Amino acid sequence: MKKYFPFLFAVSTMLSLWQCAELPKGTTIEGVVQNAANLQAFFDKVVLGQANSVLSKADINSTGKFEFSFPEGLEAGVYSIRIGAKRTFLVLNGNEKKIRFNADLNTMDAFQNMEVSGAPDTEAYIRVIQGLIARSVSSQDITTLVDTCSNPMLGAFLAYQALAGSPEFLPIQKKALAKLQSAYPTAEITAGYAQTISNMEAQYMQQQAMELIKVGQPAPDIRLASPSGKIYALSDLKGKIVLLDFWASWCGPCRRENPNVVKVYKKYKDKGFTVFSVSLDGVESRALLGQTPDQIRMVQESAKQRWIEAIKQDGLEWEYHVSDLKKWEAAPAALYGVTGIPRAFMIDRNGIITSTSVRGAEAIEAEILKLL
Repeated sequence: MKKYFPFLFAVSTMLSLWQCAELPKGTTIEGVVQNAANLQAFFDKVVLGQANSVLSKADINSTGKFEFSFPEGLEAGVYSIRIGAKRTFLVLNGNEKKIRFNADLNTMDAFQNMEVSGAPDTEAYIRVIQGLIARSVSSQDITTLVDTCSNPMLGAFLAYQALAGSPEFLPIQKKALAKLQSAYPTAEITAGYAQTISNMEAQYMQQQAMELIKVGQPAPDIRLASPSGKIYALSDLKGKIVLLDFWASWCGPCRRENPNVVKVYKKYKDKGFTVFSVSLDGVESRALLGQTPDQIRMVQESAKQRWIEAIKQDGLEWEYHVSDLKKWEAAPAALYGVTGIPRAFMIDRNGIITSTSVRGAEAIEAEILKLL
């Protein structure tokens, strides 16, 4: 967090200066987009949680140039430049006069090879998005930006884009909305964002109501063998903060999540934190139908070896690795209502569930810090 805070502070400081500028009489957007010759560019108004509306369109000439002109200027808000199936966003504070936009159509929606001038909020937005893509800016940095930036439009849009769909970030979404509503109490953009957050919260609450495992209840015990045959029980870890992690060697998202778990484990293992990993490796019973006992043993052993190799390859150095090698028929998956992986639960020192879905190094660490 300390690494990126100066960057976010600089963004916040710059934004505060632009709030006092005089409203220009008009706004012009001059664009040059490579590989877009003779196409059309559309300029859309973006309302969070609602359909976009087209404000203007322009022909792109043979050299990729186009221009949008708004004699009355553009109000503060979020806009997009759309060319075919590609688009990118502009975050404006309402004081822009001449904006220059340069990009390559092939990478425009990935924010690569893109330059913007004359729209400071957009420049800040692009830097943060590029940082998120490069993993040099984290979700916690977005939280800090929402807290510190003077342009609530920028904070809300980044929270909406970067953190939507993750229930653990609902509090920061609500904070971004409150700042937006304070600045624009009658603007339609707040209504769409408010409804989006309300829908997210309702969906999360409905999901929670359907879950077998709920926050506040004792964690059901799991008692299974490790690769070496040693039996480990989840209940034996009372007194520790435990991440109960469901994963499998064949699960790509699980393997990509493993470095996050390793990172947090190394940081907090000496402070009473550990990981209890339940693998959904193995073979389901239907896949063994018609096979001989020797064939069944070979298939099961092969699955076990892939599990062992994945533990080693991903550096999962904690000792608590268990599985009944039955893949989706695994007893712990049924016990905890796990229908998709990766899936992780946080358990406090008393064996009580404190989170039923935690993912990513920042989110895991945040839960740990609550329990230390």
